[in-house]
Amino acid sequence: MARPPMPPVAAVTLCEVLTLAAALGGGVRAQQLSTGYYDGSCPQVHDTVRLIIQQELAAVPGVLAGLLRLHFHDCFVNGCEGSLLLDGTAKLSEKEANPNKGTERLYPVVDNIKAAPEDACPGVVSCADILALAAKASVELMRNLGGAHTYTIGRAHYQSIQDRLYNLKATGQPDPTLDQAHLAELREHCPSATSDSTCLIELDPDTPDTFDNRYYVNLLGKRGLLRSDHAMFSALEEGAESTGPIVGQFASSQADFFQSFATAMVRMGNIAPLTRSMGEVRRNCRVVN
Repeated sequence: MARPPMPPVAAVTLCEVLTLAAALGGGVRAQQLSTGYYDGSCPQVHDTVRLIIQQELAAVPGVLAGLLRLHFHDCFVNGCEGSLLLDGTAKLSEKEANPNKGTERLYPVVDNIKAAPEDACPGVVSCADILALAAKASVELMRNLGGAHTYTIGRAHYQSIQDRLYNLKATGQPDPTLDQAHLAELREHCPSATSDSTCLIELDPDTPDTFDNRYYVNLLGKRGLLRSDHAMFSALEEGAESTGPIVGQFASSQADFFQSFATAMVRMGNIAPLTRSMGEVRRNCRVVN
C-alpha cells in the first residue's frame, strides 16, 4: 500500500535505528496488527521470505542490515506503507532521495521476495509487509549467522567520517572525543589522501558479523564511528532527553538490548500503517496498480 511520497528524513545508520527506535514511547499508536495475519491467506510467506533472503546472502553483501534499514526508512517517513519502494516518476521519489542513495542493490532483492508470495497467493501480501517480514527475517539471520562474514551490522563510507579523522570543523585536527588507538586504526585503514569511495569501515569493528550489544560497548569506549553515534551519550541539545542511560544499559546487558530491540521493532512497525480500504496491495512494489 502507498501514500503520496513525503520529504525523506535524514539518513540513519543501522546502529542508530536500534537506539532511536528503542527510545520510542507511547507516541506510536498501535494498530492492532498481528504476526499471524497471513496464516490463512498466505501461510508460507514467513518461511518463503526467509529462504529468499538466505539465497541472496552471497550475492548481495550487507543485505541483512540493508533490509532492516529499508524498513526503518519506510516507517519513519509518513508511516509503514511501502512508498519507499516506488520508482520515481516526474517527481523525486523517496527511493531517489539522498538518504537512500546506495540502497539500489537491495530493490532487486525486494522484487524477488515479493514475487514468491505473488505466485502462491496473488494480491494478498502488501509491500509494506514485505519490508516488515524481510526486516524480521534479517534480524533472525543476523543472530543465527554470526561470524559468517555477511556484513550484518553495517559499514560506513570514508567520506562520512573524513572530518572526524583529519579536519573536524575545519580545525585541521581530528575529533578529540575519539579514542586515540581507534583513531590510529581508522587512519591506517583510510589514509587522508584517499578519495576512494569504496573505502568502507565497519560500524562495529569488534564483532562486525554478529548481532550483539558490542556497538554500545564501543560507544562507551569512545569508539563510535559517526558523530551521531557519539552524540547518543555526549552533551545534549537544550531541552533534549538523554539517551545516555539507554547506551549504558544496553552496553551492560545484551539481554536488555535484545528485549528492547524486539519491542522497538514492533512499535516502529505500527507507525501509521495503511489498512483495509486506505490503500492497495501492489502487485509490483515499484509501481501502483
